[in-house]
Amino acid sequence: MKYHNLTTGDTTGTYVIQSPVTEADILQMARQLAMSRLSKGRALTEPKQVFSLLQTLLQYHDYEVFALLLLDSKHRVIGFRELLKGTLDGASVNPREVVKIALEHNAAAVILVHNHASGDPAPRQADRTLTTMLKNALNIIGTQTLDHIVVASEGCISMAERSDF
Repeated sequence: MKYHNLTTGDTTGTYVIQSPVTEADILQMARQLAMSRLSKGRALTEPKQVFSLLQTLLQYHDYEVFALLLLDSKHRVIGFRELLKGTLDGASVNPREVVKIALEHNAAAVILVHNHASGDPAPRQADRTLTTMLKNALNIIGTQTLDHIVVASEGCISMAERSDF
């Protein structure tokens, strides 16, 4: 990995910074590293690691972002797509767009992802309603919805683990 002042270290998982960097530089590097961890073909086996990557990508937005983590039949990553940006406390998601993206990528499964700009990851009623609507739409085309993860600065919540699914 190479980013301006950052090079890969001698030991796996280490990096060397060659000159001063700003906080913005560090956040950008973290986002790039998170995206590389969600690269095509990578298996998602550790939920906590996935939460950490998603939190790195979405927690600092001051508006809601809805995204899809697209997976193949063995639950390996096909891609991560941010579909839309919303307002401070909401994002209007069109099921047609979600289905279209799933079909374009030939996704066998998806994980729905969005952030709460407020910092509180607790799912709202609107999140539960959206999840049901999208699950039904994706089910029609044979794409399984594995989870809906809500990301915030206070942490991530898996709606599947909470039975909000």
